[in-house]
Amino acid sequence: MTTPSIDTTHVPPRFRPLMLALARGAAALAGVIRRGDTSLSAPVGTNSGGDGQKRLDIQADALFRDALRDAGLRWYASEEQDAPIAMQPGGAFALAIDPLDGSSNIDTNVSVGTIFAVYPAADRSDASFLRPARDLIAGGYVIYGPRCCLVVSFGEGTQIYTLNPDTDGFDLTDPRVTLPDCFFEFAINASNYRHWPRPIRAYIDDCLAGIDGPRERNFNMRWIASLVAEAHRILMRGGIFLYPADARKGYERGRLRMLYECAPIAFVIEQAGGRATDGALPILDGAITDLHGRTPLVFGSAEKVDRVAAYHDLPPAEVSALFGHRGLFRA
Repeated sequence: MTTPSIDTTHVPPRFRPLMLALARGAAALAGVIRRGDTSLSAPVGTNSGGDGQKRLDIQADALFRDALRDAGLRWYASEEQDAPIAMQPGGAFALAIDPLDGSSNIDTNVSVGTIFAVYPAADRSDASFLRPARDLIAGGYVIYGPRCCLVVSFGEGTQIYTLNPDTDGFDLTDPRVTLPDCFFEFAINASNYRHWPRPIRAYIDDCLAGIDGPRERNFNMRWIASLVAEAHRILMRGGIFLYPADARKGYERGRLRMLYECAPIAFVIEQAGGRATDGALPILDGAITDLHGRTPLVFGSAEKVDRVAAYHDLPPAEVSALFGHRGLFRA
């Protein structure tokens, strides 16, 4: 059996041991998922953020923690752990990871993923992770779908690697992906419409009005409930994803975690030419103040994300009005 690897030709030298370790963990997890053990979707408790954990959440965390043990990490912070774990005392990096994004979809065979963010390590774990989001020096995700792909940025564009089942290695398939800007598709959980803030409702109302509304375009709606799957679709063909804050208890600051999910997704999307905001302000201009802190998230094609921000700048009367009164926002 071959040892899982990754083509490091376009990986900066200082990140190569880390990327080889992430590739090993991702290939191992891809193998576990392919085996189709239905018991992996069994609930086993909740994490520190109150989200339900599945058996595969715990297994994925263990796989990556083991793979990364000698990869130059000083600190390992996981969505499945209450606090960061000390790794190598002289390690240069602090890595935050959501080992298994979308675990509620395990038993339905919908694509799930892994999300990771890399920061320079400090002497203390809190100083390593609780910092401006733009201190991020590498980030990306793995999607376990019909193809297993590893998407990563080191701050100079976004790269895509694809797992080759014949070699168990990740081959470079796109050294600098560019996010398309014109696909008329949005992703949002429409069942929460009544809870959304007015600017978000107004934006979606105008999309749903289609060719008869101020956008003068027909839109498609998508909702997979797997952040990695949504991000990968948008990276490949454009569009926009929205997970706003809303009026429900526990959703006042959104539901996605800034450190483990939003910052690395924003980093990858920005490096591919897109945008990522909390609805109004860039995600990466924010600060990470809590290991498991949450934030609203809007990302995708630059023009569409900027348009959502513009809706937040409209007077309350205008975002409450019928779509026909927002003629400023044409296709």
